[in-house]
Amino acid sequence: MTGPEVLDVARDGIFTFLKVASPLMLVALVIGVVISLVQALTQIQEQTLVAVPKIILVGLAMLLLLPFMGDAMAGYMTRVAARIASGG
Repeated sequence: MTGPEVLDVARDGIFTFLKVASPLMLVALVIGVVISLVQALTQIQEQTLVAVPKIILVGLAMLLLLPFMGDAMAGYMTRVAARIASGG
């Protein structure tokens, strides 16, 4: 494999990682902001108030997005396997 081919595989891997991880990170970000606003408005500063809903909702988002994430990773693996099978 030449340098540009390695960079193509690495770039494809990074984009696949971003496609898989971004939805879950956005869910965690939105939940964190909403709970922070609720805490600021109600003057309740409890740390577990942030963690428990975030864990539950990120878990639910993961269950809902699992087919999309699996397809993205399977597509990446197919592209990498095709490069390996073609000899470079």
